[in-house]
Amino acid sequence: MRESYTAAVERNVVLTPDFASEPYEAAWADEAIFFIRVLDPKPRGKLRFMAEISPDGMRWCPEGTVCELSDGEMLGFLRLKHFGGWLRIRRLDRIKATPKVIVYLNLK
Repeated sequence: MRESYTAAVERNVVLTPDFASEPYEAAWADEAIFFIRVLDPKPRGKLRFMAEISPDGMRWCPEGTVCELSDGEMLGFLRLKHFGGWLRIRRLDRIKATPKVIVYLNLK
């Protein structure tokens, strides 16, 4: 029987331009999905996020998967496989908006 787990990695966090989520150890999982839910206010422009991977939770490499949320979109995701031990997401855009978000990580 396959196991799954969902963690709320960030709750009601304000997205600063240099935002990176808390690292999460996920070495046991074969696949992962980050969900980014925009709360309030709705930003104008595209929010962009990239997944990052790490062998130790301290030094990070861009994984390459990108999620873009356009004007008015309230939910997006990044789907990952072959990621090693640690995961997080980083904000890439430089728009001035600082919306609140919730970041979920679903592991299987």
